[in-house]
Amino acid sequence: MSFPKLPKISKNLPGPKAKAIIKKDSIYTSTSYTRGYPLVAEEGKGAVVKDPDGNYFLDFAAGIAVCSTGHCHPKVVGAITEQAKKLLHMSGTDFYYPVQAEAAERIANMVPGKKKKRVFFGNSGAEAVECAIKLSKHYTKRKRFIAFLGAFHGRTIGALSLTASKSIQKEHFFPLMGGVTHVNYAYCYRCPFGLTYGKCKMKCVSNIESIFKSIVPPSEVAAIFVEPVQGEGGYVVPPKEFIEGVRALCDKHHILMVADEIQSGFGRTGKFLAMEHFGVEPDLVLMAKGIASGLPLSAVVAPEKIMSWPPGAHASTFGGNPVALKASIATIDLLEKELIENARIQGKFLLDGFREMEKKYPVIGDVRGLGLMIGVEMVKDKASKERFPELRDRMEVECFERGLLVLGCGANTVRICPPLVIDRTQAKAALEIFEESLKASLKRFRIK
Repeated sequence: MSFPKLPKISKNLPGPKAKAIIKKDSIYTSTSYTRGYPLVAEEGKGAVVKDPDGNYFLDFAAGIAVCSTGHCHPKVVGAITEQAKKLLHMSGTDFYYPVQAEAAERIANMVPGKKKKRVFFGNSGAEAVECAIKLSKHYTKRKRFIAFLGAFHGRTIGALSLTASKSIQKEHFFPLMGGVTHVNYAYCYRCPFGLTYGKCKMKCVSNIESIFKSIVPPSEVAAIFVEPVQGEGGYVVPPKEFIEGVRALCDKHHILMVADEIQSGFGRTGKFLAMEHFGVEPDLVLMAKGIASGLPLSAVVAPEKIMSWPPGAHASTFGGNPVALKASIATIDLLEKELIENARIQGKFLLDGFREMEKKYPVIGDVRGLGLMIGVEMVKDKASKERFPELRDRMEVECFERGLLVLGCGANTVRICPPLVIDRTQAKAALEIFEESLKASLKRFRIK
């Protein structure tokens, strides 16, 4: 049977085959994994995932924003198959092969800026962050870092030191890497300073300068790590002035600005990089997730002057795997031809749809996003803005039971991050299912 474009739920969830897989998984896999609802994904095509019992789901999670070209895009699968027949592995840190040079050229040229750039390939977002930490230290000869509350940069020790989204991610893992100071992000809906955008004079930026005067000597700060849109922190979109202000601070104090585009990059926001929305050029750009349409790959891009460390300073055995790189090149081709623009168009349609819902339901406190990176924040009422995580969690389950896959982020936000291949029919269906799920969730909480 060919894949439908819309959900098709034929059995109670999870079905018997899915239950058997879940049982085996519960015996053998790490207990550290988090599963909000019992989806067992067996096959995928485009924006649709099939479970082993024949249920079809509209995937608006995309493997946590990874499957940018959808599941098993024929052009990506073709590129992978072609490369797999030629060369599976030949470590790019020790040898040369054509696809690595080609991918580095393509990615370097996609990142805006006139400076000649170089690319380091790794396997994951956390590896990209670790690389950026080391490269920043090497280039500046400084040892301290600034990161933001609510940020997620990964779970390896260095990356985890920059992360500040959930304390459970750090519990029992101290001591971490020293020298990291966390400051407030521009979360205007919940301004940490109790101010209102437009009248705040960008307190979130001037506060960093205050910290430089009182706590952290700026002359010792190697880099400021910033997500142009906070991902795990709640899909928070800052005002342009915030990103501009951070750039100005970095310039003033000769600090590197590191843009973590691991979730927001590679077309997700309707531009190749989310930083393009702000007109700001960072010093380092970190990419992963959607970079290879589901295969493990990451990239750190920096001007040649910065990425000038000597041979042996940093390397990765599997980073820049030939098959993953070929998938990345195919992904870039699709982004350039159609998918970045589609993300912009369908993202605007979805954002408008969720904002119409926001007007109807007091429990939707804020809707924000760029392209196909949209957050819907659930609250108990609009006046108090009291978080409603229980409603958000119930929403995930209700959506799943109706054939729509979504995930949470932050304490109380539903994230919308579908593959960039979705069409208008699928976008409309997602809005309808979301609203149906919201009504059902409100009934469970006896809210009219």
